Amino acid sequence: MDPLDLTRPAAGDGTSELKALRQLADQAFARAAGAPLIAGNDVRILKDAAEHFPAWLDAIRAAERTVFFECYIVGNDRVGRELIHALADRARAGVRVRLIYDWLGTRTRRSLFEPLVQAGGEVCAFNPPQLDSPLGWLTRDHRKMLAVDGRIGFVTGLCAAERWLGDPARGLDAWRDTGIAIRGPAVAALERAFAQVWGAAEGSAIPETELTRAEAIPAAGDVALRVIATMPSYGGLFRLDQLIAAAARERLWLTDAYFVALTPYVHALCAAASDGVDVRLLVPGASDIPVVSRLSRAGYRGLLEAGVRVFEWNGSMLHAKTAVADDRWARVGSTNLNLASWLTNYELDVAVENEDFARRMAAMYEADLAHSTEIVLGRRYRVRASAAGAAARRRRALSGSAGRAAAGAMSVGAAVGAALTRRRLLGPAEASLLGIVAVFLIAVAVLGVVWPRLLAIPIAVITAWLGVVMGLRALRLHRARPATGGRVAGRREP
Repeated sequence: MDPLDLTRPAAGDGTSELKALRQLADQAFARAAGAPLIAGNDVRILKDAAEHFPAWLDAIRAAERTVFFECYIVGNDRVGRELIHALADRARAGVRVRLIYDWLGTRTRRSLFEPLVQAGGEVCAFNPPQLDSPLGWLTRDHRKMLAVDGRIGFVTGLCAAERWLGDPARGLDAWRDTGIAIRGPAVAALERAFAQVWGAAEGSAIPETELTRAEAIPAAGDVALRVIATMPSYGGLFRLDQLIAAAARERLWLTDAYFVALTPYVHALCAAASDGVDVRLLVPGASDIPVVSRLSRAGYRGLLEAGVRVFEWNGSMLHAKTAVADDRWARVGSTNLNLASWLTNYELDVAVENEDFARRMAAMYEADLAHSTEIVLGRRYRVRASAAGAAARRRRALSGSAGRAAAGAMSVGAAVGAALTRRRLLGPAEASLLGIVAVFLIAVAVLGVVWPRLLAIPIAVITAWLGVVMGLRALRLHRARPATGGRVAGRREP
């Protein structure tokens, strides 16, 4: 019996063993994701900016009580300003409006949000640089969500910026992205996910009176889903992705914008493909972060040799993060298949356990493949584009930004680490990357020999800074320690 089939509700078969297996499967999925199954929802797929932005604005303009909006990038452009003004209008009407944007992702002046602040809304910048946290910038709020009145919620990979609309004047297509609109009790979980980040960023909790109770939201459909709100070092979606790769029996179709997967997950995909599962991976052909594309391609050979089919999108930028397994399970959200998303960021995804929804996601995936180029192993096992897709690749256009630079930096570190420790085999696509790193390191060595002060002074400043930060933090922790008279809290001395 298909393990994914066990996630569906029992159909009154009366078999206690089957019910026990279904409970065990639900327990495994719930514990892996850290999210319970929520029934009674209606879920609608939103494709690209043309469907997202009007739906967002309609929901905001109809708000009567609360609006919670969280986005990695809010552009200082036509789209971003229209959204801010819509939020400001509702704030002036007495609606409680809260907005979180990521400081690194948005990178714009605070003046963009002034209309909302002046109207009575609250705006929070997530994790701006701080002197006492030198590496704090690595943790980002990469979530993209909107919840209105406990009535409707949105989860997506798309940001509130004009670049997602493309640039017809330059012949650039709209970015390809996927999201969902949710009605039903799961909207309460979206609100609490927002409150989680608000508390982490602002240091103060959102009052319970602002948040909608799940039991107060009537059922809107028959879709069961899990709201997976991950935090740094949490790894809930990483565990779930591995579990799905192990449970899938027929197909596992993945779309990812910045694919640089950890070795355990790559092995899980290869094992599934070797066992006869139809595993497919759709990634950008042209990325807004070229180094990530290089690292993605470096891993193609092992995937292709195991039977995983790899496709590259022929449009301007593929930014969606989705998965479909066995036409019974599907995932949509903000998490990319890389270290930064899995383990260092705040991310938000929805895993839907519904056959009709999974079939619709699979149909959309097949339509996307019609606009993609399959990558194959040619003679001498060289990775190359299929002959049918070569012309499409030449027509491909590029647009974008460096909004995912942190993921790229971590990926470079992973490649360099692999070269030094030999913990995995490197591919030819990583040769140029390692060559650049080698030239940089040799240049630093020459600088240290010829002009040692130019190297010694920055090192001294950085180490002194780190020493002061660690010392101040230790002092604060010491002062905050409760007086216990030398006893360990919670234990009784003999």
